[in-house]
Amino acid sequence: MTTPALGGALGANSEVARLQTVLLHRPGDELRRLTPRNSDQLLFDGLPWVDRAQEEHDAFAELLTSRGVEVLLLGELLVETIGLSGAARMQGIAAAVSARRLGHHLAQELSEHLRTLPPAELAGVLMAGMTFDELPESPAAARSSLVRRMHHGIEFAIDPLPNLLFTRDSSFWIGQRFAITTLALPARMRETSLTDLLYAHHPRFRGARRVYESHVAPVEGGDVLLMAPGVVAVGVGERTTPAGAEALARSLFDDGLAHTVLAVPIEQRRASMHLDTVCTMVDVDAVVMYPAIVDTLSAFTITAAADHPRVTGPAPFVSAAAEAMGIEKLRVIDTGLDAVTAEREQWDDGNNTLAIAPGVVVAYDRNTETNRRLVDSGIEVLTISGSELGSGRGGPRCMSCPVARELL
Repeated sequence: MTTPALGGALGANSEVARLQTVLLHRPGDELRRLTPRNSDQLLFDGLPWVDRAQEEHDAFAELLTSRGVEVLLLGELLVETIGLSGAARMQGIAAAVSARRLGHHLAQELSEHLRTLPPAELAGVLMAGMTFDELPESPAAARSSLVRRMHHGIEFAIDPLPNLLFTRDSSFWIGQRFAITTLALPARMRETSLTDLLYAHHPRFRGARRVYESHVAPVEGGDVLLMAPGVVAVGVGERTTPAGAEALARSLFDDGLAHTVLAVPIEQRRASMHLDTVCTMVDVDAVVMYPAIVDTLSAFTITAAADHPRVTGPAPFVSAAAEAMGIEKLRVIDTGLDAVTAEREQWDDGNNTLAIAPGVVVAYDRNTETNRRLVDSGIEVLTISGSELGSGRGGPRCMSCPVARELL
């Protein structure tokens, strides 16, 4: 992918307006760090065939490009940013090297070593991590660092970030501002440091303003749906807490970026880790939704008020959303009445679609029943293969952070 030209308006106020610019991450050596020993800890259900995952991701990027979408690649932007900014280099190293894990002496020595690396090599370490075997040779550290002497060689001195693939979670754009999220699980927490580094130091994002950042209450981008201008739904479950949803709502209200936030409780389990694993928007008035929750999904409605936000509900999600959006009815396209098929396709991210225009979505090709029902409902479905990409439990929406859409 070529380096993007600088310039262009940034921001979005919906899930479905024409997609102009998107941030993806082409999977790399961080996926090669996955083993049967660590895959659970690193949140992967299998060990992806990395070469095939890269082929699948390249096809995803090429599909978007063919539809007029500018594709930014996180890895390329990271190399450029480190090369342009000493402050970015220091920020990335500080987030990656933990004195609590390595001890003061080894952490200091490793930081000094990383400062000498060329941009591409340093970016590789920040994304793919570093084992104790890969630490630079140092007779002094070998003599004085208990940490170095006691750790086995293939253990990580810097953890890899295989979930960088899912760029949706570490940031999102609303209006013409960006939000840096707080990721709930230890395996993913450092991802936001890279996103923050890009937005703070890459020329493409010069002048962009932050709307929200919390280091206390978790909010993940996969739980945030821009239902309509001024209306945001936030899933509350395994990854986003009630306190996080409330803090986000207050921030959006304070900055005039939303008038209503729908806090949507979802089951706290792996299959429904984010709201976008069970429901995504496919048109200005339509969602695709896992049928097992159509009748039970509810929402608390948080609205802006003069003194402090007002909370009402819960009420059925579909009706609460329609009322907030100012439409008569929110169309629901479910994945079929066969409970087994619906459950299988929900697990395989059948409900996790990326809208690139109203009524045009990207979906995994293997979810044939969901895709058929979308087509029957008038939605154009562009399919990609995800046999390896899906091993981390994420679909096209998870793998994409819209940086610019046409404003509705």
